[in-house]
Amino acid sequence: MVVDLAKHFHTSQVTIRKDLETLHLKGSIHRTHGGGLPARDGALEDPTLREKEKLHRKEKLRIAAAAARMVSEGQVVVLDSGTTTTAIARALRNFQKLTIITNAVNIAAELSGSALEVILTGGSLRKNSFSLVGPIAEETIRKLYADILFLGVDGFDVQYGFSTPNLLESKVNRAMIEISRVAVAVCDSSKFGRRSLSLIAPASALQHVITDSGIQKADLSALRKSGAEVTVV
Repeated sequence: MVVDLAKHFHTSQVTIRKDLETLHLKGSIHRTHGGGLPARDGALEDPTLREKEKLHRKEKLRIAAAAARMVSEGQVVVLDSGTTTTAIARALRNFQKLTIITNAVNIAAELSGSALEVILTGGSLRKNSFSLVGPIAEETIRKLYADILFLGVDGFDVQYGFSTPNLLESKVNRAMIEISRVAVAVCDSSKFGRRSLSLIAPASALQHVITDSGIQKADLSALRKSGAEVTVV
């Protein structure tokens, strides 16, 4: 693609690569090996949980299974809201001694019939995601400690960081990262190359990322350079 663009615009490949990188940093495109793809979706796009459930189901189940293998009996686990973290909650139901901290009403309901102890943060309800946000949620989280956090994200640009379309949600997510010994982003490969309105944190804030085999090689390489361990399912 770089070669074709250089020919079309009668300029050098070096110039094309620089221009593509500039557009990528602005969020206009997603930089790929040898070229670029149009940036997908708007920064404000905030689909409902039911809409998200229809997308990438098989990938989410594989990610959830890999996440469950990272958990040991007796641990405290934080689950952010989202369809991938809901799949993780279901994968954890067979544990006998876990404490789950979550700001997701649907995840608390999902685990209500299990042997697991569930702590719901409280806060203001976001109807799109069934999540609890705001000062009450943040204050509750900051009084706790967790062994591991599984965080779903709406956008993950490795150079920029991971993001969400909701400002209040991003503040809750940052609090979750602060209280967790290990922070794990769980996201299918479609989330890469996207930027949502509100930055949660840079990629360097994560210890681990679990994604599927559809991830671009360039993103995978950049993730590993950021210091995060990456599991591809």
